[in-house]
Amino acid sequence: MNFEELAQLYKHELTDSVLPFWLNHSQDEEFGGYLTCLDRSGKVYDTDKFVWLQGREVWMFAMLYNKVEKKQEWLDCAIQGAEFLKKHGHDGDYNWYFSLTREGQPLVEPYNIFSYTFATMAFGQLALATGNKEYETIAKTTFDKVLSKAGNPKGKWNKAHPGTRELKNFALPMILCNLALEIEHLLEPGFLNTTIETVIHEVMEVFYRPELGLVVENVTADGDLSDTFDGRLINPGHAIEAMWFIMDLGVRLNRPGLIQQATDIAIKMIEYGWDKQYGGIFYFMDRKGNPPQQLEWDQKLWWVHVEALITTIKGYQLTGSQQCLEWFERLHDYTWSHFRDPEHPEWFGYLNRRGEVLLELKGGKWKGCFHVPRGLYQCWKTLEKCPARTETTGKRSNLAQLINKVAL
Repeated sequence: MNFEELAQLYKHELTDSVLPFWLNHSQDEEFGGYLTCLDRSGKVYDTDKFVWLQGREVWMFAMLYNKVEKKQEWLDCAIQGAEFLKKHGHDGDYNWYFSLTREGQPLVEPYNIFSYTFATMAFGQLALATGNKEYETIAKTTFDKVLSKAGNPKGKWNKAHPGTRELKNFALPMILCNLALEIEHLLEPGFLNTTIETVIHEVMEVFYRPELGLVVENVTADGDLSDTFDGRLINPGHAIEAMWFIMDLGVRLNRPGLIQQATDIAIKMIEYGWDKQYGGIFYFMDRKGNPPQQLEWDQKLWWVHVEALITTIKGYQLTGSQQCLEWFERLHDYTWSHFRDPEHPEWFGYLNRRGEVLLELKGGKWKGCFHVPRGLYQCWKTLEKCPARTETTGKRSNLAQLINKVAL
C-alpha cells in the first residue's frame, strides 16, 4: 500500500470536495448559522437548525483553521456559526436547545446532552483560534454542565420512570474521552487528569465486558449486564469510534498497553459487526442474537464506516497491527465505493443492507459537517505517519485502482 498516495487521496477529498460543499451550501447568509438539510446537490430542503450540528460545524472549521491552514474563510465560517449559537442556541443559562427555527427560535427543549458537548467543543476550539475570552467562558461553563448531568443526561426530559430499571448509557463517557482532550487548553491539569482517568475506567472497565469480548451500550446503575432490549444492545460503530479516542488518550498518557488494548477491542468489534453476506458494518445488534428493537438495525451508515477507517489506520500506525491494516484496506474499499458520491461532492449517509443508497441526502437532522470531513482529516494525517510500504500481507485490494479512479 502506498501510504503517501493514499494520504493525498484523503486530503484532496477533504479540501477540494467536502469542505467546499459545506462552505458553499450550508452557511445561512440571512440569519446566520448553518442549514444542514441539504439534498444530493446541496439544495436546502428544510430550514430547521439542529444545535448539535451547528456546534459540530463551528468546531470543524475552527479545528481546520488551527491545525491545517489559517484560511480566513474557514475562520469566518466558524465565527458566524458561533455567533448564531451564542445568541440563539441556549436559554440564557447555557442550557442548549436541541433544535431551532431558521431564525433562531427554540423548537425542542435542551434534553439532548450532545447539544452541550458539541457546543463545548465548538467554543473551545474557536477560543483557541481567536483568543476570545467569551468563547472560552462559554466552553468551560458548558463543560461543567455536561459533567453535572452525567448521572441523568436528559434531566427532567428523561422519559424513564425512576427507580424501576435505571441504566447507564455508553454515549456520554465515550464522547468525554474525546471532549477532555479537545478542551485540554481550558482545564486545570489535575482536574483534566481526574476526568480522563474516570472516562477511561468507564469505557474500558464498565462498558467493555471481557466476558463477552464486546462493548455494550447500556449497563445497570451498578455496572451489571441487563437482559433487556436496551441491555442487550450493541452499537458497533460507537464502540469502534470510542477506541480511537482511547488510543489518543493512550498517546497523551504514554500508555502503550492502553493503546494495544483499544486496538484489540476495535478489531473484535469490527469482526463482530461485519456483515459477512453483503459487507459493511451493521448499525445495531443484539448481543444474544435476538431481534433488535431498532427497525433500521441492518442499515449501513456513513459515520460507522468513517470512524472504523480512523480507528484501523490509527491502530496500525500506533501498534503495527497487520489485522488493523488489512481491515483498513477492506473498509476503505467498501466505504469509498459505496458512500462516496461519484457525481456530486460530499458522501451519502444511508445504505440498505445490500449497500444500495437509501437516501440521497448529504445532510439532515443527524448528518452534518462532521464525520466525513473529520474522518478524511484524521486518515490523511495518520497515513502521513505510517511507514513506507509497497504491499500489505494477505489478499491484494483494489486500492490502486480506486485511487486512480477518484483522481480522474
